[in-house]
Formats: sequence, C-alpha cells, structure tokens
Amino acid sequence: MSTYSLNIPWVESPFFEQELEQAGYDPETEALIRQYAEDGYVVFDPEVDETVFDEVRNGLKDQFQTQNTNRIQDAWEYNEAVKKIAAAPRVLEVLKLLYRREPIPFQTLNFKAGSQQRTHSDSIHFNSIPERFLAGVWVALEDVHDGNGPLHYYPKSHKLPFYDLSILGLKGSTSTSIEEMLSKYYTRYEDFIAELVAKKKLEKKVLNLKKGQAMIWSANLLHGGEPISQAGSTRFTQVNHYYFSGCAYYRPMLTDMAIERISIQKVTNIATGQEVKSQYLDKPIDHVGYSYKVYLPSALMRSLVPSGVRQWVKQMIDK
Repeated sequence: MSTYSLNIPWVESPFFEQELEQAGYDPETEALIRQYAEDGYVVFDPEVDETVFDEVRNGLKDQFQTQNTNRIQDAWEYNEAVKKIAAAPRVLEVLKLLYRREPIPFQTLNFKAGSQQRTHSDSIHFNSIPERFLAGVWVALEDVHDGNGPLHYYPKSHKLPFYDLSILGLKGSTSTSIEEMLSKYYTRYEDFIAELVAKKKLEKKVLNLKKGQAMIWSANLLHGGEPISQAGSTRFTQVNHYYFSGCAYYRPMLTDMAIERISIQKVTNIATGQEVKSQYLDKPIDHVGYSYKVYLPSALMRSLVPSGVRQWVKQMIDK
C-alpha cells in the first residue's frame, strides 16, 4: 500500500494501480473498479425489483401532468418507491466499494422524458472538500434508446480539472440564489464546456439501457441528454446524487473560495432521514450557507483584546 493516506477517492489516486493489486478482489470486482477508475463510469444491475420502477412511474404520473413539468426534484420526501431506488442496498454497496467511504444519497431527480440537457459536469452544481467525493447514479425506469433522448457522456473526461465559475471571470457569491445564478450565467458555462469538448476532441458515447439497468458516473464526468427524435416518447428515469462521509459539502455556483465565501450545503441522508453535517479534516462545520466574519485592524485588536485572550481563542479555533 502507499505510504500516504490521501484524502481523495482511491480510484483517482496516483497510487491506484498499486492499491488495486494489493486489494485482492475477485476478477469481476477488479474489472468493475478498474473501468470506473479509467473511464469515470460503470453500468451495473442495481438489483431493485421491477415493480418498484412501476410504482415510481405510476406514483408521479399525475404530478408530471398537473405541474406540466418533465423533472421532479426530491420526490423521495413523499414517494417511498423513489426512496427505495436511491437507497438500494446494492447501489450503496457498489458506491462504497468505489470510494471506500459511506455513501450519502442526498438528492433525487425524476424525469418523464429525455432532459436534452447540454453537456456539463455535476461538480459545477455540487462539490466536496476534499474534491470529487460525489457520484451520480442514473437508473432506467423503462427502456432507453436512440429515439427517446438517451444520456450522452465522454469517457475519461472525469480526469480533466474541475472548472468553476472563476475561470470565466464570474463571482458565484454575488448571486442570491441558485436560480439567479443559473439564469444569469449558466449558459456561459455550457458554452465553455462545449468548446472544451471540441478542442480536446473528446470521444462521445450514447447510453442505451434496458429497464432496470443503472450507470454510476464520477463527479467530474462530462455528460448530458441527447435530442428526442421520436416526438412524444417517454423516457422515465431517476437520477440520484451521492456524497460520501467525512467531507465538507458546498455549492460551487454560489462560492468564491479566495474571498472565503463558501456556500455550505444542507445535506440530508435519504437512507436515514438524518442531516449530515459538513466537516473539514474531522472538524465539524456547524453552519449551512455562508459563515460571516468581521475583520478588525490588527492594531485595534491588540488594543481591545489582551494577548492572553487572543492566544486562548486561537487555540480553541485550531482544535
């Protein structure tokens, strides 16, 4: 094993090959882990009973219609079948195998038809400190084919750097909400990713799945939705997002690291219903949203606060 215990997913570690060789997995498990490490995704059987998929479709059918929407977020809060898929034991088992940390399902998205969403990385919407402890699981609730808007993705793109809004000259923390940020700036991010894909000559693949199959993708894998060529066709799918234990969880589109404006995300574990507190190197972070600090001139601080008190406060903060 490596001399260093690195605070990154082991599938993205520079010592991955050595660790995999020494882990002693059976050939099938080793192949699954290796593909995920090399390509940033893997297709697998989530081992969810087919009746659960039908329960989701039937349970959300009226909501799709009455709200005139193609996407329902966090239906797990009131639909037990959605929750079962997000917290399926086999899904959690595979995620724990790939990340060697406890997975935390925290969001569900249900679609009636293809999203036709432009190429993006999930890391722009959710991220962790340390980076890349995030995964998406895309589950086909019916057969997905070329006509009904399948997923597209770019193998190995997860190895690219994480590009936040600052590279586009944008301040995330100036927006008051995710909705404001999306309406103002998200198209510029999508345009950048489209140009990046073209310049890097990344290979595009399209994912056709049978009902009941699932795909796990890495935090930074570039992906999106293909056009719907068969008008009126459905493509019932469920996307689940997972963080992993022992991290700080934040929203990059509302964050500016350099000026200490980090939007800590409130995370609820779908499997347990309990809130999961962010932490940094085992130190709990007790707030969500922004923390606010007031900086006073050092000369004023020295005159107002005795040296002994300042040293005590520093020791308490550093614990």
